Amino acid sequence: MIRLGIDFGGTKIEVAALSDDGRVAARRRVANPRRYEAAVETVRDLVSWAEAETGASGAPVGVAMPGSLSPIDRRVRNANSTWLNGRRFDADLEAVLGRPVRTANDANCFALSEARDGAGANARVVFGVIIGTGCGGGVVVDGALVSGRNDVAGEWGHTPLPWPTAAEQDGPRCWCGRSGCLETWVSGTGFARDYHAATGERLDGEDIIARAYQGEARARDAFARYVDRLGRGLAVVCDILDPDVIVLGGGMSNVAELYPAIGPAIAPHVFSDSFTTPVKPAVHGDSSGVRGAAWLWPAT
Repeated sequence: MIRLGIDFGGTKIEVAALSDDGRVAARRRVANPRRYEAAVETVRDLVSWAEAETGASGAPVGVAMPGSLSPIDRRVRNANSTWLNGRRFDADLEAVLGRPVRTANDANCFALSEARDGAGANARVVFGVIIGTGCGGGVVVDGALVSGRNDVAGEWGHTPLPWPTAAEQDGPRCWCGRSGCLETWVSGTGFARDYHAATGERLDGEDIIARAYQGEARARDAFARYVDRLGRGLAVVCDILDPDVIVLGGGMSNVAELYPAIGPAIAPHVFSDSFTTPVKPAVHGDSSGVRGAAWLWPAT
């Protein structure tokens, strides 16, 4: 059986055709036109291409998307690609593809992929974390995605930074309209914002990390603040969910120095006399979104 996964990102749209054993039979990535009708047509064209490449006509399609569908009216809500909000995305995709489509938040798809055959394989409870341009999370229990009654399970990026210091009170304004969301602190964007606030210099996260490697004190201090904040945020997840493994994805997950540092940053804040939960980098990297989208359709 071939399943088609679509990763509908803010800047790109990707399709992958997965076989039952997780092998990628075809894959293609194109720019997202960032105009709604054109983007829907791009998904249609990518599906047609993948079917032609694999011969899998009428294959099931899963879509990893920003935000989620409202349980009230099935319109997109909470997407940081704000031009999607209010649209009947799944219905419009089903209309152009001529078949049912399953959708899930992109962080949920990431978690599902890594739980299926990635860094969380064989773990009962997996918490998947995206720390890139934004910040998201997904929960998988016994191999099944947990989206919750209101379809917001795992949305830790829009919870407050726990145990804020005096300097962190209120916090930066978030695109969602609130202030102090965890996303404004522990995303790659938040990391760069914090460095700029401390130094007056605008750099992206990759350049800040490079300076930290080179021994720049300001960059090393910014990274220490980042690890501390990420640790506090994950400690609350551990208190509520107590996952068997935490899997990190997104740009900040590629920082190797994060892994020996993050466990000791989480442990003091967990309501337990022990903390042994492993924190691992994703196995499938930026392919996890498209793979997880395909896995929204189980084996038949």
